[in-house]
This record gives sequence, C-alpha cells and structure tokens, in this order.
Amino acid sequence: MSTIITIPAQPRTGTGKGPARATRRSGRVPAVVYGAKKDPSLISLDPRDLMRALRAGSFMATVFDVDIAGKAERVLPRDVQFDPLSDAPMHVDFLRVSAATTVTVSIPVTFLNEEAAPGLKRGGLLNVVRHDIEANCRADAIPHHIEVDLTGLDIGDSVHISMVPLPDGVVPTITDRDFTVATIAAPTVVQEEATEVAEGEAAEGAEGETPEGEATEEAKGEDKAGEKSAKD
Repeated sequence: MSTIITIPAQPRTGTGKGPARATRRSGRVPAVVYGAKKDPSLISLDPRDLMRALRAGSFMATVFDVDIAGKAERVLPRDVQFDPLSDAPMHVDFLRVSAATTVTVSIPVTFLNEEAAPGLKRGGLLNVVRHDIEANCRADAIPHHIEVDLTGLDIGDSVHISMVPLPDGVVPTITDRDFTVATIAAPTVVQEEATEVAEGEAAEGAEGETPEGEATEEAKGEDKAGEKSAKD
C-alpha cells in the first residue's frame, strides 16, 4: 500500500446549516467523519490542505489519515460539495475505513503505448468509453489507476474489460456483461470535413459555369448594344 497522506483537522460543534456557514465564514471547510458503527465526528479543514489533496487527483479513490487534534482517523472521501459559482469546496464527507473494509470506488483509466497502436498511427481516433471503472476492493488496496495497453490495436478494434488486467482483489461492479472501455475509431470527422470541402468547391465551380449555347444576361446586353450602334 502506498504512503497515506495526513490531512490536519479541527473538531467543530453544532450540526445543521447555521454552524456550517459559521465555519466557512471563519475561513475553514466543514466536514464530517462517519461509519464503523461510531458516532459521526464533526470537523473542519484548512482549505489549502483540502485543495492540495483535490489537485493531486483521484481524490475520491484515495485513503487519507485525518488528524483530529492528535487522533488519526483513516478515511475515504465519499462526497465533496462545491460552490456553484466559485467552485470552492463547501463540505466533505469522509467514511471511516480499515484494512478489512470493502469499498466501491471509481478508479481512473490510463491508456498506455498509443504509439504502438497501428490504428492510431493510421489516423484512427481513441474513443474512450469509460474514463474510470467502478469497482469493489479493499480500502487498503485501492489502485491509483487501471492501465489499458493499446499495443497492436487497429481501427475498428475494441478494448473490453475482460482484456484489462486488474489488480488482485479489484472486481468491477458491472458483472453481467463484458463492457467496452475504449475503441479505435476511423477518422470519420476528418473524412467528413474533406467531403464537405470538396462538395463546396464543386458547388462554387458549378455556380461560375454557363451552360453551353446560352449567353449570360450581361453578354446579351452587350450584344444588343452592339447591334443598336451598328444600325445607328
């Protein structure tokens, strides 16, 4: 298991929206730690510590130690509420976990060896169907990501979950079908753009052409003017 990151926290009192607003006015983020058949612990976090953890990536699939006044609680984030205008975190829910706890998490997918995929070399497009995979695993064995090897894949090929090597103890929550993770698609967008350009050029050429045997209105006008001058 990788090193557990510790987030300092302070206990807080009072439940409901009023005390939570007061915590935010004081410059801290309200949070709660619950689970393991214990009473919930109301805490507050320094927004700088929280933002650092959020920006590190895979926040919802990372186990932390929350240090509450010198007492550590091992937790897994379960929910983060953000301000709809500023996008700043407003509240965090943490679940108490142990090595024996089985949790459901969404694990990010990482794609490897794109340069070794013939389909991508020939202009194909990597169509990612699932950017993360929901799976059950032990809290002390949550992988940071699931690796998908694209080596040898050509246009029209698909990557199904059965083709992806999963770490021990990681079981997808979808078990009734061999779902698709990604495909190598033909570059249809490029083809469509080329077709539109060709059709546009053809249309412009057609507009500039005059059918054989027919004179333009401008030419007819010039002919009539010439005939009148000759008569005069």
